[in-house]
Amino acid sequence: MTTSPTRPLPTVQLRVPTDEDARAWHGVFDDAEVMEFLGGPAELSAYEEFTARQRMHDAQLGYCLWTLLDDEGEVLGFTGAQPWPAAKEWGPVGEIEIGWRLGRAAWGQGYAYAAALATLERVRKAGLSRVVAMIDDSNVRSIAVAERLGMDLEERFPLPSGTRYGRRYVLSLRDE
Repeated sequence: MTTSPTRPLPTVQLRVPTDEDARAWHGVFDDAEVMEFLGGPAELSAYEEFTARQRMHDAQLGYCLWTLLDDEGEVLGFTGAQPWPAAKEWGPVGEIEIGWRLGRAAWGQGYAYAAALATLERVRKAGLSRVVAMIDDSNVRSIAVAERLGMDLEERFPLPSGTRYGRRYVLSLRDE
């Protein structure tokens, strides 16, 4: 099922990640296809640290990568925004990146787009004036979401691996 302009978007809920969400994320992301552009599935401990960092972002910044729930409260993945890590030796240091990651069962149903729209609404309220999305050149699903949001392709660049390319999309959140 895909979302069309005539089909309503699914209802989504966003919440600050809990300790329990680390286990839920590990479960929905423990799939090579879901993690194809992110280095493969990760251990539970990585999600425990990740959810803790997102709680810190929310407390300090007013936004984070929120747990994405469907209308029945089932964890589908996450969506939200966070500062690009200064420790990375590449990428848009100093920028705020929006992103989404969904378990495969939620693909093709409009959840990523609906969640990204909710993210944009929240980060505007938090006072952000611009966001970026960093997407692997081969990730056609995420590219489609970014373009549907009206993001502009600002740069195409080689990824640190040297074997693939990435794209940096930008979106101004100022009323023009």
